[in-house]
Amino acid sequence: MPKCGSQIAICDLPVRFDTYTGCSHDCSYCFARSKYDIRSIKNNEGVKSLRNFINGTRGDDTSWCDWNIPIHWGGVSDPFQPIEQVRGVSLDCLKLFAETQYPFVVSTKSSLVASPKYFDLIKQCNCVVQFSVVCERYDKYEKGASTFSERIEAAKKISKHKRVIARVQPYLPSIFYDVMKSIERFANAGIYGATFESMKKKSKAEGMVRVGGDMVYPVNILKEHFSAFKDRLHSLGMKFYSAENRLRAMGDDLCCCGVDGMGFRTNTFNANHYLYDKKNFVPTDRMAKAPAYCFKSKRQDTIHGEFFTVNSFKDIMTWELGKSSVLNQLKPTDEYATQATRNNKHTAAP
Repeated sequence: MPKCGSQIAICDLPVRFDTYTGCSHDCSYCFARSKYDIRSIKNNEGVKSLRNFINGTRGDDTSWCDWNIPIHWGGVSDPFQPIEQVRGVSLDCLKLFAETQYPFVVSTKSSLVASPKYFDLIKQCNCVVQFSVVCERYDKYEKGASTFSERIEAAKKISKHKRVIARVQPYLPSIFYDVMKSIERFANAGIYGATFESMKKKSKAEGMVRVGGDMVYPVNILKEHFSAFKDRLHSLGMKFYSAENRLRAMGDDLCCCGVDGMGFRTNTFNANHYLYDKKNFVPTDRMAKAPAYCFKSKRQDTIHGEFFTVNSFKDIMTWELGKSSVLNQLKPTDEYATQATRNNKHTAAP
C-alpha cells in the first residue's frame, strides 16, 4: 500500500510508493545506505496494493487523504533498476496506471523507462517523469545506473509525449559550471524544468554547517548558485524548482516536483503553504477527523505514538507549526551561514 513519507509536514506529495526495496545503482552518496543494506533487493509493494489505493482504500498513515493525491513512485528505490527486467513488478504497475489514469510522479536513474514496452505505457499514463541527471562526472558515483548521457537520451524520447523534470540532486557548489553545461543539455532534450537540492550529510564535512540534524551547505552560497540556475533555465524556456527546504520559495512553484498546471491536486495543508501561500493552507474535512498516524515516523517514542492516534491530522499539523524546528527548516537563513562565506566561489570539482 502506498505510504505517507516522513516529510508530511512540508511536502505537497508525501505519499510514496516503491516497487522494490534495495537498489543496484550503487550511488556512493545514497541516503538510504544509512538506513538499511541497499544491496539486498527484494520485491516491495505491488500491483494489488496499488489498485487498492487507487480504488480508495487507505492505510492508517494515509487515512487523512480522501482524494486522488498524486503518488510519488520511487521514493527510496528505483522502480526501473536492472532487476525490473527480470521481475517486471513496475511494468505491471505501469499497466494499472495507464488503465486507471491515476496521477503519479516517477523518479529514476534508468533509461529502461524509455525502452519500447515501458515507453508505450508511459505515453498512456497521467504522469510526470523525473530523471536524476546532475552531470557527466557523477557517472563514477552512480556505477550501477544508466549513464548521464543515456538518461538524457531517454528524457529526450519521453519529453515528446510527457512532462520530464530533471532532478539535480545532490548538488555540490564545486560543480556549478558542470551543472550549467547540463542545463544546456536539458534544453536540447526538451526537458520541462529542473529541481535542485544540495548534498546533506550526518557527519561534519568541510564547507558545510549544521542545520537541525544535518550538515548542509550555507544557504547564502546555495541561493547565489540557484539564482544563476534559475535565470539560465528561464532564458531557455524551462522552469526552476527548489527541493532545498530553506529555499523552497525560490521555485516557480512551491511543489518542487514540477506538477504545476497539470490539474494534479496536491496537499497544500503543510508548512510551506502556511509560510508562503496562506490562501491555500486549508485542511479538508477529512483532515479534521482522521488520526495523525502519518506523523509517527517523525517521532518514534511511545508517548508521541499515542498522541498521534488520538489527535486529528489537522490538530497535529497545527501543533507542528507551533514548533520552531518545523518552520525554521523552511526559512532562507541559517545561523551559521557566514562560517563558509569565504567558500562562496564557482569552482570546478577536483
